[in-house]
Formats: sequence, C-alpha cells, structure tokens
Amino acid sequence: MTTSQNTKDMSRRKFMTLAGGAAGLAAMAAMGLSPKYGDCSPNIPEIDINKMTYTENEADVLVIGGGMAGLFAAVKAYDAGSKVILVSKGRLGSSGQTPFAKGIFSFDPSSAKMSLDEFVDTVSRSALGTNNPVYTRQMAEHSLARVNELKEWGFFNSPLYNKSFNNPIKERNIPVKERIVITHLIKEKGQIVGAAGFNLDVEKILFFKAKSVILCTGAGGFKPNGFPICDLTHDGTVMAYNIGAKVTGKEWNDGHPGRAKNAAACFDGWGNMFEQKPNVTGVEVHHDLGVDLNYKAYMSGNSVAGGPPGSGNSVAGGPPGSGNTVQGGPYRPAEFAENNYRNSEEKPCAGIPPGGGDPLKEGGAPGPGMGRTPVGGSSAGMSIHKSEGLVPINDKCESTIPGLYAAGDALGSYMAGAIYTQIGSSLAGSAVQGAVAGKAASEYCQGLEMPNISNAKMNKVKEEILAPLKREAGYSPAWVTQTLQGIMIPNFIIYIKKERLLKAALAYVEELRDHHMPMLKAADLHELRLVFETANMIISAEMKLKASLLRKESRCSHYRLDYPEMDTKNWNAWINIFKGDDGSMKFEKQPFESWESYVRKV
Repeated sequence: MTTSQNTKDMSRRKFMTLAGGAAGLAAMAAMGLSPKYGDCSPNIPEIDINKMTYTENEADVLVIGGGMAGLFAAVKAYDAGSKVILVSKGRLGSSGQTPFAKGIFSFDPSSAKMSLDEFVDTVSRSALGTNNPVYTRQMAEHSLARVNELKEWGFFNSPLYNKSFNNPIKERNIPVKERIVITHLIKEKGQIVGAAGFNLDVEKILFFKAKSVILCTGAGGFKPNGFPICDLTHDGTVMAYNIGAKVTGKEWNDGHPGRAKNAAACFDGWGNMFEQKPNVTGVEVHHDLGVDLNYKAYMSGNSVAGGPPGSGNSVAGGPPGSGNTVQGGPYRPAEFAENNYRNSEEKPCAGIPPGGGDPLKEGGAPGPGMGRTPVGGSSAGMSIHKSEGLVPINDKCESTIPGLYAAGDALGSYMAGAIYTQIGSSLAGSAVQGAVAGKAASEYCQGLEMPNISNAKMNKVKEEILAPLKREAGYSPAWVTQTLQGIMIPNFIIYIKKERLLKAALAYVEELRDHHMPMLKAADLHELRLVFETANMIISAEMKLKASLLRKESRCSHYRLDYPEMDTKNWNAWINIFKGDDGSMKFEKQPFESWESYVRKV
C-alpha cells in the first residue's frame, strides 16, 4: 500500500481486509495512520493554499483574548489615548473560562470582615508563602472599582456576557476581530512588534503591527472532559516562551473535579451555573482546589467511596468526616481546615458556589463537581488561577520582553499563590490586571513610532503557518492530542507525582515534541487550529513534567509521593522557565522574598 494510493472512497469491508482486520486497525492507529483514508495518513487539503490572502493591521496596543482581562485591557488602553485592536480566537465575552465564572470578588473596605493588610496576610498564610503579596493587594484594592464599572455595563443583568462586554467596546468604537487564531508573537531588535495568525472562516493570514501587545489568552489544559477549558491550550504562554519570555507556575495543579455521572458533559458538571446571572462575593479566605481528593483516590483505589466531604471517608487533615481516613497526603494549614467544607453529601461547598453565594443558604446547585459524586482530572493541565503564565517584572503586568504585557490567567502573577484562596478572586483578578496592563501598555507606547516587521520575518511566519497544510503526510493533531492525554492525565502522573513516573512520561512527551510535532498535518482551517493547539500543549506538558521533577517537595497543589514534606529551606521559590540560546528549556529559582529585588535587577 502506498501513500499515493487514493482510497478515499474505499469500502469499509475492503479496508478491513487490506488492513488486516481489527489488529491492523489498532496497529495503524498506534502509528498515526488513518482508517478514514485507508493509507499511510496522507494529507488531502480541502482548501486551496494558493488562494490564501494576507492583510496587515496596525495598532498602538494589540489585545489578544476576548475574556474579562481582554475587555478591561482594551478599554483602559483606549481610555489612556491609544489606538487599540482586540483579537479573539472565540467571541467577545464568550471565550475561555470567563463565560463560566459566576462569582466576582469585591473588597469593600466599608463592609469587609478584615482590613486590606489582614486580607493579604491571610492569603499568604493559606498559600504557604507561594503568593506574590504585591499582586494579592492589587487585586483586592482595585476590585471594587472594576465591579462598579461592570455594573454600569450591565454585566450582572444576564448569564450571557457578550452584550455587556460589547457595551463599552462599541461606545469607544474599538475594532474587534473574532475567530482569529494567533499563532506567532513577533519580536524585532529585542522588543515586541506585533503578532500573526489566521482566520478560521476564510483563507486569510493576518499580521498585526503593534507598539505593544497584551496577552489575555488565559491558561489551558490538555483538553480534558467535563471542564470548560477545551479552547484554552496555553497559546499565549508558549508563543511568548518561543520569543524568549520567561514563564512560571507549571508544577501546580488546579483540583477542580467533575461529576462521575455524565463526567464528560461540561454542562452537567456545572449544574445550573450556566443559567445564573453573575454575583459579587465578599471576603472569605479558603485553602481550596488542591489535590486532596486525588491523593484519597490514589491511596484508597476508590474515588467514589471517598467522595464528597461528610460522606464518612476523608483525607486525614482535610475535609471533616466521621469514618475511616487515609493517612498522610497534602498538608492543609489548621487555620483553613474547616471553613471551606460543609457536612452535606448533596451540597458540599468547596470551591465556587453558584453566583458566589452559599448553596446551602440559597438553595442553588454547588460549584462544578462539588455536588454528589466527584471525579478528578476535569481541569487536567491547568494550574491554580493566576499561578502560571508570563513572569511579571513589575506591578504593571509587564513581561521580560519589552512591550509585551499579560493579564489574567496568562500572567504568572501568583496573585493567590499555588492554592485557591478567595472565591471570585480569579474573575476579579482578570478585571484588575487587564485594566492595569491596558494603562501600562498605553503609557509604554507614548512617543514610539509604529514598528516595522521585516519582509524576511513575515515570509518566515507565513511559511510556518502554512506548513501543516502543505505537508504531504503526517500525524493528525487529534490523534497526537489523544496520545498526549493518555500520557499526562492519569492521576499518578499529573497529580500524585514521583520521579520514576514523571521521567517515564517525559520520555513520551519528548518523543511527541521531537518527532510528531514537526509532522503535524492539517487539511482545513479548523485542523490547522488544532495543529497549533496540539503543539502548544506538548510544550506545556514538557514544562509541567520538568518543573514537577525539579520541585522536590510537596506544597499546596503540588504533591510528590517521594518528597511528601514542605521544604522551606530549599524551595521557598518560584520556578521560572525560559528558552536558552541553544533552544533548550532552561530553569531558574526565584526566591519568594526577592521579587522586588528581582524586579530592580531586570
């Protein structure tokens, strides 16, 4: 059988005969071959590459991302006097995790249970020192102002956010380009000069010249089932890493569970939260969404029996229960052992209550996966909100690349540290950081001339975007993604870690990086999007495994079976990742207490 053989219309019976039956199918799948065409996975393009058009756009500030951070970044950059373009892979207000967030935190000094200083100190205690107090304070201090603006725009009037997000955008006449997949950040002479990508609906490559760029691209995962992050694949983080930016936070894990019943159904897992209007949450510091349940499942072998708090089974030192306990496991400070659990099998509250309220008092459904029987892995590949992303060099959300900013889950600000500490703070943090980054990027632009992107650089980017469409044969991004999921999502790899298994998984991921990633193929624009998303997930997986190997301790949402204790002597530090001159992945430790001196040095 040859790759030139056109068997697109081959019958299933004939294909099964040629492939050797079920065993042949399995073997071909293992090699990345396609039973759809019955041959060695040729690339049969469905679009005419020769008809691809190219456009150039210019802006002082280019905002990438259409969620909460992107909204405020665009509005505040415009209000500071800049020409702004907002580009989104999805639809404004309907991108990433923003449309599923129903609680937004507001620190109102007139009614708060504690002072601002007390709030910051309490978050630091819960986060076991892993938070950046500068960004913790910034989020709380500016949250009320951002909430008040959202009220003016009608954000709290509907469970859908597109209309309210459009109100300030249309009022300012800010251009919005939706369904654009940004694939490249472009750097010239050491500073950001723009970005490039393609349109999902028409055969068009777009270049954006910009004096500054703000990444509001969210976090990402490995496209797990049951949690709304399937269109988030660390695109911004990996694009920035590729041009030399430092990133951080890859060893931490978000512990959102789903529900065992209809586990792959995102709507079911989130209950009626989809249909609720957003609400405002007050101050209540927690220690949530770590890997307690993952440890319980690993040690007991039965995640269902060890399910919701109050069910009679619990992790020692974790949620209160009346039955047997599993000894050891993630450390939870005694101060936060009780305040984030409810002794109710039907409606336990350990994360994000609907609308930011208490489901026990208001009669609503619990947060995602928090009711009835939980199942883990629903957010696999994502870190705690705000703990991963680009390393900031100041309190203005600026990265290590001049002119490149990030906000929300694209910024490794460690606003809450390596554990989820405050209900609604993620949405509030995205609003606050978007506003800060928008103003700062606009100020950076003042006096700068519009940069030029060289023809050589543009041609190189065009070739890289089109390469998967031109490839005569290769691997399907869907198949490679499924392979990656099988490597990374198991509980004993990503959540409950030990060196031997981390190294084994890394060997597989490095194979995908070195052999499969360069051979990813695409037949249409949708598959072209999947190619870039799959490549980004592979690089993120490498970061996650290597950072997890490097951190030889257990703390917050990172747990090592072979290093179960917290090591404050050696690991009171964040792990930063950057690309070396030779193209290899490099690492550095940034001590918690040295952030301000690190900023001055940079």
